[in-house]
Amino acid sequence: MATVWPESLRCLMGKAKDIQVKFISKKDADRVVKRNHYSGKVCNNSQLNFGIFYEGRLEGALQFGPPIDRRKVIGLVRDTKWNDFIELNRMAFSDRLPRNSESRAISICFKLIKKHYPNIEWVLSFSDATRCGDGTIYRAAGFVLTQINKNNSIIRLPDGTVTASITYTAGKSILKMGGAAKVPDGAEYLNGFQLRYIYFIKPEARQRLTVAPIPFSKIAEAGATMYKGIQGLKAS
Repeated sequence: MATVWPESLRCLMGKAKDIQVKFISKKDADRVVKRNHYSGKVCNNSQLNFGIFYEGRLEGALQFGPPIDRRKVIGLVRDTKWNDFIELNRMAFSDRLPRNSESRAISICFKLIKKHYPNIEWVLSFSDATRCGDGTIYRAAGFVLTQINKNNSIIRLPDGTVTASITYTAGKSILKMGGAAKVPDGAEYLNGFQLRYIYFIKPEARQRLTVAPIPFSKIAEAGATMYKGIQGLKAS
């Protein structure tokens, strides 16, 4: 799941045009994500990793990889081949980056993907409006909203750990009970939403979208507005 925690303090002197975006190793990208992403967790199947540099320092990362289950989403765009799309599954920025760095970084990443991976037609991403935000950055970057779902799959364990209800970690084992979660005593379900967005690297692919685009105004109507982890708050 591609999400970022907007910080209240951002560099006021620099400009987004001063950032540089480069391919980096997964190891380096994971380090940035663990430090700056609201979840503190990386996505193990990330394959394309981009670093966001400012004043010579690595201050952000975007990670792309195949969706966990391509079969469930490949039909969103008709006639999509197995490797014609990718998911933006992690996006993390430090508060040292100038304002609007997110939109610029996304734009540059898409240009690099188009150049080096011309088979990729569209990019999928999800916004976590249970713990982070409703996708302000995606909307600013030109993504299309395709789904608003209530999210009742996130739990907070008694020790404060937040995880998906279908799996949870005990030591080093991931416990799965017949495909359903065995929720520990004292766990609390978190109420919120998950929003699905698509960006079309090849604009002609949008003509093959098999679901109706959703107006952004529907986010507020559904009660799914969230910014900086606060439900009901809108980006200024």
